[in-house]
Amino acid sequence: MTKYIFVTGGVASSLGKGILAASLGNLLQARGFRVTNQKFDPYINIDPGTLNPYEHGECYVTEDGHEADLDLGHYERFLDVHMHKSNNITTGRIYQNVIRKERKGDYLGKTVQVIPHITDEIKRNVMAFGKTGDYDFVITEIGGTVGDIESLPYIETVRQMKWELGSDCLCIHLTYVPYLSAAKELKTKPTQHSVKDLQQEGVQPDIIVLRTEHEITDDMKRKVALFCNVDVKAVIQSKDASSIYRVPLNMLAERLDEVVLEKTGFDINQVPAPKMDDWNHFLHKLENASKPVCIALVGKYVQLQDAYKSIHEALIQAAAYNDRKLVLTSILSDDVTEANVAELLKEQDGVIIAPGFGHRGFEGKVIALQYLREHGVPTLGVCLGMQAMAIEFARNVLGQKDANSMEFNELTTHNVIDLMEDQKSMLNKGGTMRLGAYPCKLKKDSKVAAVYGKELIEERHRHRYEFNHKYLKDFEAAGMLCSGINPDSGLVEVIELKDHPWFIGVQYHPEYSSTVLHPHPLFLRLIQAAIGH
Repeated sequence: MTKYIFVTGGVASSLGKGILAASLGNLLQARGFRVTNQKFDPYINIDPGTLNPYEHGECYVTEDGHEADLDLGHYERFLDVHMHKSNNITTGRIYQNVIRKERKGDYLGKTVQVIPHITDEIKRNVMAFGKTGDYDFVITEIGGTVGDIESLPYIETVRQMKWELGSDCLCIHLTYVPYLSAAKELKTKPTQHSVKDLQQEGVQPDIIVLRTEHEITDDMKRKVALFCNVDVKAVIQSKDASSIYRVPLNMLAERLDEVVLEKTGFDINQVPAPKMDDWNHFLHKLENASKPVCIALVGKYVQLQDAYKSIHEALIQAAAYNDRKLVLTSILSDDVTEANVAELLKEQDGVIIAPGFGHRGFEGKVIALQYLREHGVPTLGVCLGMQAMAIEFARNVLGQKDANSMEFNELTTHNVIDLMEDQKSMLNKGGTMRLGAYPCKLKKDSKVAAVYGKELIEERHRHRYEFNHKYLKDFEAAGMLCSGINPDSGLVEVIELKDHPWFIGVQYHPEYSSTVLHPHPLFLRLIQAAIGH
């Protein structure tokens, strides 16, 4: 029988529900259980694909081409398994499905209402995992905080499922315990109010996790247990950690997984202890690395850390496995000029030119790339970063001074990046979009083939424009090798400079595939190049 666990939040947003859900999944998986994580987003957008990164952070892409919430990236990094479209549901998709069914006549003339039709659709999306027989636990994170009007149908669904499934369904409520410096005290009253709000919506939490910057005493745990109707052992402390990757071990120390197992009917003495050797190996490297490696991230959304979350985490993982401490410098590409580019980049061991859409900040990327190419700095261009590499090379090596992208100027005569369609293109935001995993054939003896150690790979995409084959021979004659080609469409996936220590651009997003236990080779080798190995 599949067990269903819901993770809700209260008091404030950004407490780390996604990290908590991923950490619990990690611990249960380490005990031998089959686990998947799911995220419900209460916003009415169908998916986050049209949201500005400053509005919602990174748009994560699954292998099956779904544009998803960034928490799915945490799930993949912590569980080392692939997420899919079914792992991320929005209110927009729920209502879209219900309205589509109503138009088809599936409700047989019934008045369509939030209860039962919307809640039934939510329930169907949760329990679909259990019906496959593939999972012992389904951990579902509900976005937002209790009390938000948008989340009411989801909380009602939790109420119904707890009533229907009994001990096969439980709720973990994550709250914040603030520290008042004037009184020099931690305060549990916000937690009490948050739980009261949840109870008023018909849900009694089974476990309460307290986010805090300071140690929570046993007396305080007993107080929370008394006022919130939970077992004392089910009041869990989640103190600020040095890294998100330490949270699973902190939750293990607090026995969160044991409490979950006991409350869902398992005899803890009959369950194997969690095998965390590989995780501990990574964490030891991460926390004991002392030599720095300085990497710059040049992009248009760097003012919000979550906008490039997967790149940031991929770099942390790669640096740790190379016994280096990552020193990441975020450079707003809008601010890069010919006058300041040397000052901005001269101290960097390596640079990533970030993805993005639109013209803003693009010329700064091109200026940065000319400096990096001419000064032999190890560089990785991702998606639009690769396209910027092609445009910079066309302008400054091939002499095509007007080279640009059709995305920016459809009237230019020298279009290095051109619009191409293929059978798997998807309509999105008014244009064609390649989304999800596509194959790529790497040229033998190329630098990128050496990075991967094989010639046929598959990586995830999220972009509209492609390299224009009209210029391929000119590029290769001048020293820019098109070293990765889609075997089905012939589209260019990877470019690299022959006479440069490490200058590689990829049309896809390798950061989405990097996990704690399997860091992506492109990031590993970038760090190695940056430290001179």
